Amino acid sequence: MRAGAYDMTTTILAIFLIVYLGMILGGLPFLQLDRTGVALLGAIALIGVNALSLEQAVAAMHLPTLILLFAFMVVSAQMRLGGFYDWVTRKLATLSLGPAGLLAALTVVSAALSAVFSNDIVCLAVAPVLIDVCRQRRLDPVPFLLALACASNIGSAATLIGNPQNMLIGQTLRLDFGGYFLAAVIPVGFGLLACWALIVRQTGGRWQDAGPAEPPAAEPPREGAPFDGWQTAKGLVIAAALLAAFLAAPWPREHMALIGAGILLMSRQLHSRKMLGLVDWELLVLFMSLFVVNHALQRTGIPSDTVAGLAALGVRLEQPGPLFAATFLLSNIVSNVPAVMLLLPVAHHETSGLLLALVSTLSGNLLIVGSIANIIVVDAAARRGVAIDWKRHARVGVPITLATLAVSGAYLALRFQLGF
Repeated sequence: MRAGAYDMTTTILAIFLIVYLGMILGGLPFLQLDRTGVALLGAIALIGVNALSLEQAVAAMHLPTLILLFAFMVVSAQMRLGGFYDWVTRKLATLSLGPAGLLAALTVVSAALSAVFSNDIVCLAVAPVLIDVCRQRRLDPVPFLLALACASNIGSAATLIGNPQNMLIGQTLRLDFGGYFLAAVIPVGFGLLACWALIVRQTGGRWQDAGPAEPPAAEPPREGAPFDGWQTAKGLVIAAALLAAFLAAPWPREHMALIGAGILLMSRQLHSRKMLGLVDWELLVLFMSLFVVNHALQRTGIPSDTVAGLAALGVRLEQPGPLFAATFLLSNIVSNVPAVMLLLPVAHHETSGLLLALVSTLSGNLLIVGSIANIIVVDAAARRGVAIDWKRHARVGVPITLATLAVSGAYLALRFQLGF
């Protein structure tokens, strides 16, 4: 290897390691950067040192995934502005159910919404209202908030649009939408049952909130968007049409989703500024930046050499067992989206797509930092004086993660042995 090429490889590897250190830490010491800022800075650095040209950097971005992600952010924005999530949460609170029954209803509804509208969006919209309605019913909000976070993560694994990493997996591996759902719904269903049962058991009948009925004065009850039946109906019709099209139509999913988003943007009441203001541009930038960083590393040959070296030691990442373990470990070290980007190049087995989607998503329940949905719920709780530290979350998250991964592992092993 020429000295210049060696130096460039070393530079690319150093930038990659710094970026992924930022993924682990959530930022970099002494700099006001979050994960998105670190990834963007890494992509800029790679272009700046001529590791990639601008054209190569743009080509590295998987446009179908980015379009699908953007389109469903617009659909979710429609639902938020129509007051749909607030309305659903308050309707749940009015059901004539005991605390355990209410927890079951919340678990099912959170999972169903997350399977279509993304777990992060559902948690962001539902968590503040859920705290308010729990206080009105004199219920301890913590078990319900934990159920919201865990059930949203589990439910989002049911479809190829439930979370960003599933979108990436589905688009990159060109997985069948209906086929994936039929395969994933069984472990997801068992996972939701385990989530509900574990939280009910840990609560031990102590559902009442010993704290004040009113939230702290610094954060008044959240009014949210008023319910608008017409705007909500528009969003639901488009979402239903897209799901039907994904199941039956032969056209690319990203094309159909983009058309649906365009229809929603044509509104006489909701200004496009409001709609686009609710798009998670930071997540899109994170995706684009990580595409560039990972592509630069792939060009060095280091990942393929590493995979070959592990294979020589008997660890074949393309096989289901090692891939399962690697997905679990990386998802909890660098987060699920970066983990999936690293592992997609070795996803050659016929069950790899299902495995990556299930394991990377379900692993997010282990610790608070394992999923953005967890962080959103914990932050919403803190703003209203409800403390959920990492120990309290881990009491629920760790056993739920182990139970759901055990079920998923057994299910995947059975599918592998039976060849379906």
